[in-house]
Amino acid sequence: MGKLRKMLGVAAGSAALGTTALLALPATAQAAPTPCSANADACIDLSANTSWLMDDNGAVIYGGVPITSGKPGYETPPGTFQVTYKDIDHWSQAYDAPMPYSVFFTTSGIAFHEGSLTQQSHGCIHLSPEAAKTYYYTLNPGDVVEVVS
Repeated sequence: MGKLRKMLGVAAGSAALGTTALLALPATAQAAPTPCSANADACIDLSANTSWLMDDNGAVIYGGVPITSGKPGYETPPGTFQVTYKDIDHWSQAYDAPMPYSVFFTTSGIAFHEGSLTQQSHGCIHLSPEAAKTYYYTLNPGDVVEVVS
């Protein structure tokens, strides 16, 4: 994803949130110390329970933010994925539960979405309400999501 489009996505997310308090690093920022490659648009570190949004040079444009991931038996799979689709008010039929601001990145239904930061999920990445909105407005289909354990 192009750097300009990412910055516009962060700006759009900020406008939608009615705030400018989002973390955006200057253009001169160095690559962040994340465990993901510079190819990632979103990075998830399962062992650190942290996620970031990144630009085309591997520099962090948002985060790290706290996450929760899959509980035993429903572990979030490590690997490299692409965003498949987004749904602002998705409802999980499998778990009869809301998944606000969903950004799906696996073919098995795993997504970033607003959720509890104290309880593990059925494989999805739970984000705070603010972070979920930012991820939703920044990421687009085709963007690369790297999950490391």
